[in-house]
Amino acid sequence: MKLKDKVAIISGASSGIGLAASKKLAEEGARLLMIGLHGDKAKKAATEVGHDAIGLGCNVASETEVIGAVDLAIQKFGGLDIIVNNAGVMIFKPLEQLTLEDWRSVFDVDLMGAFSFIKQAFLKMRPGGSIINIASIHAVETTPLVSTYAAAKAALVSLTRSASMEGTARKIRVNAILPGAIDTPMLWENPNVRSGLEQIDRGMVGKPEDIANVIAFLASDDSAFIRGASLTVDGGRLGKL
Repeated sequence: MKLKDKVAIISGASSGIGLAASKKLAEEGARLLMIGLHGDKAKKAATEVGHDAIGLGCNVASETEVIGAVDLAIQKFGGLDIIVNNAGVMIFKPLEQLTLEDWRSVFDVDLMGAFSFIKQAFLKMRPGGSIINIASIHAVETTPLVSTYAAAKAALVSLTRSASMEGTARKIRVNAILPGAIDTPMLWENPNVRSGLEQIDRGMVGKPEDIANVIAFLASDDSAFIRGASLTVDGGRLGKL
């Protein structure tokens, strides 16, 4: 088990990529704090994962709640080695209809939530730790009506580079994953997909486990020389002519 006795926090862990990543990291021996916006769902997911995983309700847009989650993981498990910043939200509006509150609501979760966890990691994570930010291919190529999400994910990629440079002295690695179309409710409930505005080739739809495997790799010592990287995991979708 490549992550035996490592302690991990995974946000957005109640379903989809977060739940798949939780299962994979637990299989590799990690001890988990699984957080989600709704505590009951997070606790149910933790029961599904087993391996003494703990589920916790946490709004990543609240720095106070993020601090509480980090402190709880350290209190329960004796340290912190891995953070997976997976929580994310999308809204769908033409740019001219967006409000400043719309922008803040997306950035507070998709970008500032990750920042808050990175900050706490730099203060409290053990040397040798790994931070994995789940961005999106929307950071580099996007579709109409999701400008807030695309901008937040692009900023998350940039934050990954900056955090990687500053994390080196602390012996903390920071990397990002850019998933493509992944078979989760977030994909199929996407209004752009439902309307046909965004075309999905079902042969290029990955499974949450495909991303979970890359998360586990980046969390492990096998990726010790990977720092500040943004790994596209999209089944070749962006490379298709």
